[in-house]
Amino acid sequence: MTQTRKQTAIIIGAGPAGLTAAYELATKTKIKPIVFEASNDIGGISKTVNYKGNRIDIGGHRFFSKSDTVMKWWNDILPIEDTPASKTFIMRYRGQGGVLQGGSGPDPDKTDDVMLVRSRLSRIYYGRKFYNYPISLSKDTVQNLGAKKIVKIGLGYLATKFHKVDESNLEGFYVNRFGRELYNTFFASYTEKLWGVPPSEIDSSWGAQRVKGLSVSKVLLNAIKPKKKADISQKNVETSLIESFLYPKLGPGHMWETVAKKVEEKGGEVHKNQVITKIHAKKDKIIAVDIYNYKTKQTTKITGDYFFSTMPVNELIAAFDGVEVPKKVQEVAAGLPFRDFITVGILAKKLKIKNQTNRKTKGNIVPDNWIYIQEPDVKVCRLQIFNNWSPYLVKNDKNIWVGMEYVVSEKDDIWKLSDKKMAEFGVNELEKIDILNPKDVLDTTVIKLKKTYPAYFGTYNEFDKVRKFSDSFDNLFLIGRNGQHRYNNQDHSMLTAIEAVKNIIEGRKDKFNVWNVNVEKEYHESK
Repeated sequence: MTQTRKQTAIIIGAGPAGLTAAYELATKTKIKPIVFEASNDIGGISKTVNYKGNRIDIGGHRFFSKSDTVMKWWNDILPIEDTPASKTFIMRYRGQGGVLQGGSGPDPDKTDDVMLVRSRLSRIYYGRKFYNYPISLSKDTVQNLGAKKIVKIGLGYLATKFHKVDESNLEGFYVNRFGRELYNTFFASYTEKLWGVPPSEIDSSWGAQRVKGLSVSKVLLNAIKPKKKADISQKNVETSLIESFLYPKLGPGHMWETVAKKVEEKGGEVHKNQVITKIHAKKDKIIAVDIYNYKTKQTTKITGDYFFSTMPVNELIAAFDGVEVPKKVQEVAAGLPFRDFITVGILAKKLKIKNQTNRKTKGNIVPDNWIYIQEPDVKVCRLQIFNNWSPYLVKNDKNIWVGMEYVVSEKDDIWKLSDKKMAEFGVNELEKIDILNPKDVLDTTVIKLKKTYPAYFGTYNEFDKVRKFSDSFDNLFLIGRNGQHRYNNQDHSMLTAIEAVKNIIEGRKDKFNVWNVNVEKEYHESK
């Protein structure tokens, strides 16, 4: 009697999308997932870096979703911490109901495998003053901007009701929703700092994904509407208005390290320090990949039945072998731009900015998770106050642990700075905008990551040609942020993987549902 060979799935990348696909395959099919990760870390850009006992969440990852599937998925891996029964979280969306039970749960002081319930606050720092994020019609906003500026903003918004500008680019998208004056104040310079090009050169798709549903009218409505108790699943709230979220005790990396272990326990494999160098294709199928092992310096050809890619699309297309890749597809893929990411971790005794809110914090530090730096005279885009994400990220809670976020290009001079010079640059910028006294700095570290943000300019407007080519291979699924060249959040990346595995289970050949994640009008979130 002959035994049937067990099918395998080759998964490129051990980030949220890749590991979600591996876990779904391991728990719902008889297909063996084999994950290959190029770096020495698990989690992709959702990894957590441990620096001398102080942990860094690269880019910041709030755990909430409008998807019940994702919320349940997360909490099956890491349960919610012990909370009073009155804190039970009810999820309801589109007639569907579900419960994330608070009440009895793990004690964070006794286990690392737990989700904390955290308070959310992000603010804008502009003109050395704080503003709500997103901008709200609050007393502080009116006082900070002044009556004359408020009137100009109001007139600018009213003008959009009578005259709409071209909305094919990001500048037009913002102006039509917020008015020219508000756009110039809070969007123009920050967006160019983020992407490295003027908003007028960026496809409006990015804005549609990140701030869809938010506008001046939403600001006005939110100012007068009675506040309701927040629901952690947050399905009926535009994401920038969310007031609470879930967060792994030791950061997002712990979530994905736990998932990787579970995949291995279920018979799957997760390999680090191994990069894909060639994609072997034949007709409408991918048949194998070449894997280069950084440690052994050897290349191995691995066959498989299904292939999931989260690697940058330009690298994927360049690796194809065995079939002719149309010249136009090659050109479009090669022209897809990315932004790179630098985090400067700063451990300090204190900051110069003070907590002037009604939120209580340990040591009365500022209560923000993120602070958006919209000062045009510095390059830093955003600060993370890691103490406020999880107190367990900081070794000594008497100190404040800050992450400065720079979005750059590896061609930029700032990327080429040594770690020492980059740390000095960051400290000097915080001193310049009155946030930090260099004398209070205890330690610094620098982390650089390439291709963290797929960008919406260059050849992006012709991306459909790349998609059509990749979709022609029945057993190839492009998932995740870099896999789809789309600025997906963590839950969106997971859903692309979940949909792809569902297609395999159901025998579905088209991949419309995989690509449709994060383009539906009802489904989006903003960082």
